[in-house]
Amino acid sequence: MLKSILFALSAVALGACTSMQAGGPSYPPPLGGPNIPLSAEDQVRQMGRGVNVLGYDPIWQDPARARFHERHMGIIHDGGFQTIRINLQAFRHMDANNNLDPQWFATLDRMVNAALAAHLNVILDEHDYGVCGEDVAACRVKLGAFWMQVAAHYQNAPPAVMFELLNEPNHAMDTEWNSVLINMLATVRITNPTRNVIIGPVFWNNINNLDQLQLPDGDRHIIVTVHYYLPMEFTHQGAPWVPEMTQLGVTWGSDADRAFLKNNFDRVKAWSDAHHRPIFLGEFGAYDKGPLDSRVAYTSAVAREAEAHGFAWAYWQFDSDFVVWNMDTDSWNAPIHDALIPH
Repeated sequence: MLKSILFALSAVALGACTSMQAGGPSYPPPLGGPNIPLSAEDQVRQMGRGVNVLGYDPIWQDPARARFHERHMGIIHDGGFQTIRINLQAFRHMDANNNLDPQWFATLDRMVNAALAAHLNVILDEHDYGVCGEDVAACRVKLGAFWMQVAAHYQNAPPAVMFELLNEPNHAMDTEWNSVLINMLATVRITNPTRNVIIGPVFWNNINNLDQLQLPDGDRHIIVTVHYYLPMEFTHQGAPWVPEMTQLGVTWGSDADRAFLKNNFDRVKAWSDAHHRPIFLGEFGAYDKGPLDSRVAYTSAVAREAEAHGFAWAYWQFDSDFVVWNMDTDSWNAPIHDALIPH
């Protein structure tokens, strides 16, 4: 069954992969030394502190309208970060045969190369969680075509480039994810047998669903990701996409709040130790409508608690909302930046 699935995916993507690999993308010198595989544990140690970028930037539709530019990679590095997580909503850039637009690849190549030149680790995160949560059958086809093409395109990239199979599997995907992830991982392994791949649990990468995650025991080049926005009443107050979180002025920072955070990360660490899988906290933050002093306290506490537990992390997000960089003033949002990267 698996061979037939892979054959079908190969047929979908073959033309695009062949044309895009003519000569292959070029890269700066590998981050961290020789171009040899990294263990998942070493990769997490190298990833350190990160930030999510580019998910909703106009660059993907029209590079001339980009808000984020290559120079921001150096700013991110100089600001104390070691990793970027590029949020890719790539399905909309596929044609009727699920071939990715060459212009989309050209934009992504520029950003990957700029990040590597700035000595940043790069996570390519397929972020079409909405589509995949609604229609698993359609998602299987598009996600398989995506990874067949992207994995082949970046097979010669240095180990600092990682693949994240799917952001926040949810809804209809919750019961199918363990099957889907095995197929997607097999697709990646055709061209990238030792690249570290990031995979998270269902229900929006929820820490409470780690026990449902089924990974192949023999593949140790896997990093497990979770997202953390608890309590939602605080982190998403006033967020228009969560209309039930209408109460404003919710604060955070009591002893009970901090104990709740530590207990949750203790449970993640216990799972990590039991399964010998290192952890990447792929998203966390508090929406801009909350009280600033509580947002600063929360952001700092989550980052420090993750580090104390040995987790790499990436803040949500650089631009747009939950903002750590102000595009209008071309400067750091100092309170949030200082909470993430203390002087």
